[in-house]
Amino acid sequence: MTTQPVRPRLGAAVFGSATFKGAAWFESATFKGEARFESATFERTAAFKSAIFEGDARFGPATFEGDARFGPATFKRDAVFESAAFKGGARFGAAAFEGDAWFGAATFKRDAWFGAAAFEGDAGFGAAAFEGDAGFGAAAFEGDAGFWLATFKRDARFWLATFKRDARFESATFVEADRVGPLVCAGRVVLSGAKFGCPVTLSFATRRLECRRTRWSSTAEIRLRYATVDFAHAVFEYPLTIAAEPDPFVRVNGQQLMDDPFASAPDAGVRVASLRGVDAAHLVLSDLDLSGCLFAGTVHLDQLRLEGACTFDTAPPAVHWRRWPPVRFTERRVLAEEHHWRASQPGAVQGWNVAVLGAGRTGPLQLAPVYRALRKAFEDGKHEPGAADFYYGEMEMRRRADDIPRNERGLLTAYWALSGYGLRASRALAWLGAAMLLTIVLLMAFGLAQDTPKQTASGTVPAGGGKVTFKIDKGDPRNPTGNRFTGECFEKALNVTLNSVVFRSSGQDLTTAGTYIEMTSRLTEPVLLGLAVFAVRNRVKR
Repeated sequence: MTTQPVRPRLGAAVFGSATFKGAAWFESATFKGEARFESATFERTAAFKSAIFEGDARFGPATFEGDARFGPATFKRDAVFESAAFKGGARFGAAAFEGDAWFGAATFKRDAWFGAAAFEGDAGFGAAAFEGDAGFGAAAFEGDAGFWLATFKRDARFWLATFKRDARFESATFVEADRVGPLVCAGRVVLSGAKFGCPVTLSFATRRLECRRTRWSSTAEIRLRYATVDFAHAVFEYPLTIAAEPDPFVRVNGQQLMDDPFASAPDAGVRVASLRGVDAAHLVLSDLDLSGCLFAGTVHLDQLRLEGACTFDTAPPAVHWRRWPPVRFTERRVLAEEHHWRASQPGAVQGWNVAVLGAGRTGPLQLAPVYRALRKAFEDGKHEPGAADFYYGEMEMRRRADDIPRNERGLLTAYWALSGYGLRASRALAWLGAAMLLTIVLLMAFGLAQDTPKQTASGTVPAGGGKVTFKIDKGDPRNPTGNRFTGECFEKALNVTLNSVVFRSSGQDLTTAGTYIEMTSRLTEPVLLGLAVFAVRNRVKR
């Protein structure tokens, strides 16, 4: 062993820049003060198995040419391995880090094993390079765990790992990792800016998963429990599936992985917060809650695949009597952005959700194409009733847009008022009933003739006999007088009205006003009946 002169501290074990030519055995050793191995070189095995470091342990930037064995060592204060080079295997299995553990910019040339290690403070692996397998199976992180800018060239084994706070993998690179997890994180799992180079399955039970600008270069499947997912501006070139896992994750041997941090959660449902900026051509969503999802800015949204029970938010169904006329929104699927926009309007009724922080501001111009794309996605999936809801939303946004011409706005308003854009059968039937009632009343008042005109024949008989010519005539119907609202008049008016609905002539004698009333009835009432039938068809079509 060769060393360079150092100024030791009282009680400190100082091996700065030392070179250990042979194996360095510190098994079961106890370091009362600081243990300083900065810039030390271990040319063969460095064995610290069961060692106890009561002060800070500093191994950065030490070089381990052979295996580095630190399991199950105990670090009572900070353990610093920043920029350390592990050229052999790094064994930290069951090690206990009671202070912070810093492995920033460390290089692991072969396998790095931290299985069942306990990190009571923060654990920092920022910019670390794992060229072999990285094993963190059953590791427990009680503080923040940072793997930002880390590189995992082979497997990243985090199965059964638990994180009581955040697990941060910003801008990390996973070259050949085919599986990450299952793991449990009580805070956030942050994969923003991370890159995945091969087919991978991610399994997380976490409160929030952030994948902003995350890039997948191959197929991927993300299976989640309890999580809220932010997928804004993520990039993937191959099919990617985000699915809710209904049952707890299991170990390799089939034993159930407990979700302890979420014991009080009412369900394991997964919510999507944002898909903005995503190219959804290869995206599959399964059994997710999309009630708060932001869709504006998503590309190829019409090619999105929705499987299982994907749910959206709905319009508030309550009747608002304080406004005149009273407002009642029919229940339908509604995007979160429409909730935010309606809640921001002056005089907005209660029930619409206010925009959350970071939601931005979108209006009818931006939401109409979003509804149109989702409608097509539902139609391609043969889900016609769901597509009808998004057609309603599309028409609502068109009617509310600022750039629409006034005459077109009036036409859309009439279409909405009469039948809810051909989707509200009850509204069309209500108008049909009102039109028929009005027609009956008008016919009874002005349309039915007083008496049925009788035909008369008139002619001249020549005195000497011969050919007789008769002229057949019928008197004009007379306007009714006296009591017009009788049972007989109602029956006649009802007969005329019902025949008008199906484009038939009743054969009743009508006054001039009655003729025009019948013509108007035969024009409007069949249209309302057709709208009602069309609305029913849109709700039951498969």
